[in-house]
Amino acid sequence: MAEAYIVEAVRTPVGRRGGGLAGVHPADLGAHALSALVARSGIDPAAVDDVILGCVDTVGPQAGDIARTCWLAAGLPEEVPGVTVDRQCGSSQQAVHFAAQAVMSGTADLVVAGGVQNMSQVPIAYASYGAAEPLGLVGGPFAGSAGWRARYGDQEVSQFRGAEMIAEKWGIGRAAMEAYAYESHLRAIAAQDEGRLDREIEPVAGVRADEGPRRGTSLEKMAALPPLEEGGRLTAAVASQISDGAAALLVASERAVRAHGLRPRARIHHLSARGEDPIRMLSAPIPATAHALRKAGMSIGEIGVVEVNEAFAPVVLAWIEETGADPARVNPNGGAIALGHPLGATGARLMTTLLHEMERAGSRYGLQTMCEGGGQANVTILELL
Repeated sequence: MAEAYIVEAVRTPVGRRGGGLAGVHPADLGAHALSALVARSGIDPAAVDDVILGCVDTVGPQAGDIARTCWLAAGLPEEVPGVTVDRQCGSSQQAVHFAAQAVMSGTADLVVAGGVQNMSQVPIAYASYGAAEPLGLVGGPFAGSAGWRARYGDQEVSQFRGAEMIAEKWGIGRAAMEAYAYESHLRAIAAQDEGRLDREIEPVAGVRADEGPRRGTSLEKMAALPPLEEGGRLTAAVASQISDGAAALLVASERAVRAHGLRPRARIHHLSARGEDPIRMLSAPIPATAHALRKAGMSIGEIGVVEVNEAFAPVVLAWIEETGADPARVNPNGGAIALGHPLGATGARLMTTLLHEMERAGSRYGLQTMCEGGGQANVTILELL
């Protein structure tokens, strides 16, 4: 099978809700990442076969195939098409998978993959469901489906319930979750102060760094927060932040690498996606990782850097417990609890950070996974070149 290479990866800073990127139109936010990708890679943009971007809640300013709109808003060639992908929080990781599969199949040579999301302008996940209240969606948007109700009844479908179910199943207490969240902020702050994230970020709208890390936080402040649900273990401190951002990667075939004089930085060693319980929803990275390692013939000990999306602290803590991964290798620069989670852009943001950290640390293999709505998870294993 033909190989798929990552040639370049870049992202905007991740803006806090209502922060420095809140007023930037999603098309312009995505356009900034695409323009930076073209400039950094030096490719002729007319040679790109397709643009695949992830985005969740493609309503309002994110409607109308935002991938195509971002490309055009960047002033890039009209003959290059674009398509928007929704695999919930894993949308832009799936965009990279689709790009790689197009290259591996031989039907494309240069594909841009990434994601964009402005959550300040389009509220979290339930905007497209037509639901005013995200907590306690009885039956979720599927309540009218006879088939869904026959299989799952009228259970509440929400990420919050899913995270609580994980905390209960794996016996993860509030103190452990808060300790993990605090460490995420410390790692992100250290990464910022040491300049480890600078190379992957293209400043936009006067914002030069991720706005999420809370330098003044403490375990005492976290302990004082009320739970998200009465009697629950979760608080806002152990959840990912609502954010704005965009990221883009250039995926190329060996033929394109030669023809355009490109320097590949990593090879896509493995890609897959798996699903499990859609009610618990957020634990799918565990079986998905086991499946990926088995298919790749690898062990977790061979992975030098891991990015597991911090949708909620118990998601990562349960994953570490089940996989036996070294916690020091997991989200070494902090995760979405500190850096933010701009939904459809997060998968590409994580992969951009993963690639740069692999290069910094000299790690041959890196693995990325993230939980997704519907009880799904993508897994990508990169090999550094």
